[in-house]
Parts: sequence; structure tokens; C-alpha cells
Amino acid sequence: MKALIAGLLSSLLVLPVAARPLLDLVDIQGVRDNQLVGYGLVVGLPGSGDKTQIKFAAQSLNNMLKQFGVQLDESSLPKSKNVAAVAVTATLPANASPGQTLDVTIMSLGDAKSLHGGSLMLTPLRGVDGKVYALAQGNLVVGGLNATGQSGSSVTVNVPTAGIIPSGAIVERSVAQLYQPDSEITLNLRQPDYQTARNLVTAINEVFGPDVARAEHKGKLKVSAPADANSRITFMSMLQDIDVQEGRQRPRVVFNSRTGTVVMNDVVRVKRAAVSHGSLTITISEQQGVSQPGPFSNGTTTPVQNSAVNVEERAANMMLWPEGSSLEEIVKAINALGATPAELMSILIALDNAGALDAELLVI
Repeated sequence: MKALIAGLLSSLLVLPVAARPLLDLVDIQGVRDNQLVGYGLVVGLPGSGDKTQIKFAAQSLNNMLKQFGVQLDESSLPKSKNVAAVAVTATLPANASPGQTLDVTIMSLGDAKSLHGGSLMLTPLRGVDGKVYALAQGNLVVGGLNATGQSGSSVTVNVPTAGIIPSGAIVERSVAQLYQPDSEITLNLRQPDYQTARNLVTAINEVFGPDVARAEHKGKLKVSAPADANSRITFMSMLQDIDVQEGRQRPRVVFNSRTGTVVMNDVVRVKRAAVSHGSLTITISEQQGVSQPGPFSNGTTTPVQNSAVNVEERAANMMLWPEGSSLEEIVKAINALGATPAELMSILIALDNAGALDAELLVI
């Protein structure tokens, strides 16, 4: 039985997929990023900050002034349109040390019109455990703008209520490693696949010797490694240099129902199928008129509603896809039909229901 399985595995046809660095395919268990979040104030806005009805912005400004010795009456909170309450987020990389810098993202929490030209006041960034891991401060870079006229007309480009501060946070505390150095390293595949797991085990054992790596299942590998820190770094650098051929890519079609975006990878195939797609457009126009009575008829003027209905059906062309049609052929055929992204979704769903689409449909 073992010989039979070995013979079958050796005869498998592997699609020509380019080799990738080993650590691009896996994550090391215990080595991970951590999310940080904070609440702060952006000041220096040219009148585009939070309005007076945003109470928490005024309360935050009052609390900040108290720290600098400015005492205000609680009943009269400061009212300033140059201040905006914001949420601040950052990602703390694995093994980050105090003194390193992080990029931060700032998003308005109130009704500020724009954060352009503002500066973030010193803001502590906390982890899920409530501890402060970084401090953020600096001038915002905002990619959007907002302009409002006296009459209330406004123009908005991109998103003016969010921005970033490159290297705007300084790490103050390191995150304790979640793993203890031992004789094994756990590698988790980013996209679990039996063929990829087998290729990883084979590639590692060819470099370090037999039985160094073993697969627990299609998503996890155990690799024997030295416990000494210096030796482990050398071992990991050697792992990083190994190129591994990824397993067969899974055909997948992704629909974004909110934006109408359709994305297909290049391994999507269709079976022999014929597709006819047409559209029916119904236009109803309403027009108000007046029925005027004739002279000396003692009639009354009466408003009337005139409706015009127009039905237009676009000619539907028949498209024939041969067996194993590629992504390029699918796109050309659908473009020839003049289908919109929404219509493309309908066509692909119908192909899947007919059993002619060799792919997984995902709606996000």
C-alpha cells in the first residue's frame, strides 16, 4: 500500500507554478503583529473641526487643558471648531523594540469636515490588554479635501476625514513573545493545501536532512530547530532562502456586492457552454397637462396626467465557449456581450448553477 501511494504521488501532474520563498507561504506560530488603538485630539484645523453638538470633543479638550493647569467651569465647555476628536490606530510588528517608530492612521469620530492641516496631540496607543505600547503625535497627511461655499454648496474629493502620520508613533514597550524556544518550530500555511504542505516538507528535508520537518495536516508543519537563539536565527535564515513550489491554485471568483467588483484568478476554467445574454429596458415618462374646455361651454379646466411607456429589448447574441476556456477567453466573450459587472455576476452564477464553471464563487 505504501509503495502504491508513493507511486501515485510521484505520477501526479503539478501545474507550472513559480517557486516562492518558503516564509512567504507560512506564518511562524508565536511571531505575529498586534493591533494598537487610541483616542486623541487633532488641533490646528481651519474651522473644519467638530461642531458644538459633539460633546465628547469639548470634554476631551477641557480635560487636556486641565493637565496644563487651565481650569474651566464644567458648565461652560470650550467651543472650538479648530479641534476634532479622532481614533488613532497602528500595527505593532513582531519583535518591535522601544524606540522604533510606527505609521499611524487617524480617523474622525465626530462631524468634522476635514482634518487637512491638523496636528495630532500626544496620544497613548494601547493593546487589547489595556497597556500602553506606543505614543503617537505629529502632523497629518490627508489625501482628501472639502470646500464649502456660503450658500451651503460643497465639494468633497476622496476622504478628508482620515489621514496618516508616517513614523508618527514611538514604541514604548515590547510585546512578550508568545512562544518559548524549544526543539520545534510550528509553521502555519497561509493557504492550507495538501500539495503545498508536501512540497514544504520535501524542500526542508532536502536541505537539513530526513525527518526534520513533518506535516501534522494540510495547514500545519512541525520543524525541528535548535533551541539556542543564535543557532535558531541562522536556521531561520536558511529556511528563508529555500524556494518552494506552491501547490495547485484553487480556482476562485470573488464578487464584491457593494462595489460591483469581480475578480477571477488565471486558473478559472469553464466547460463547454453556450451563453445568451440580453436586457429589457422599460421607460415610463410622466407629463402633466391641462384639459381646457371650449369657449362658452361652461366647463372647468382640469389637470390631466399623460403617461408614455416605451419598451426596448436589446438583441441577445449567443456565445459558445469551448471546453477548458481560459480567463482571457472568458473576459473577451463577456466584453463582446457588452455585459456590466452586475450582469457579469449573473452570467457566472448561471454558469455555476449549470455546472459549467470550474471555480468557487465567493461573495464579500
